[in-house]
Amino acid sequence: MKKLLLTVPLLFALGACSHGNCRTQKMADKSTTVSEVPMSKSATTDRVKVYKADGSLQCGQGKAIPLAEMQKDLKGIQVFSSVNKNDGMMRIQLCGSPTGNANVYEIDRKDLEAALKAGFKEWTFE
Repeated sequence: MKKLLLTVPLLFALGACSHGNCRTQKMADKSTTVSEVPMSKSATTDRVKVYKADGSLQCGQGKAIPLAEMQKDLKGIQVFSSVNKNDGMMRIQLCGSPTGNANVYEIDRKDLEAALKAGFKEWTFE
């Protein structure tokens, strides 16, 4: 009986998320693409991704800014796709701390400077 009590929790611990990072998979499920334009391979080389933190905080403190609303900050810049993603960085687990979620937009490389001036940063987490 004692052996069973030790074995069962160990099996649960080893079996949990054995198929990969649970957090990443949950975030992938939550990520929604607002718009995507099919593009050729050569067209994608002239594009870059930019982002801003969405404002969400741990424990539900803080309201995430929707993709469409934040996209308005990219005045005059054509957006080819947009998605809410997690940056994948480790974070302290503390209510009120940032979640690491960001709104990511794919734009032409020629518009990068304008996006940086609007407060966006280049997405380098992939």
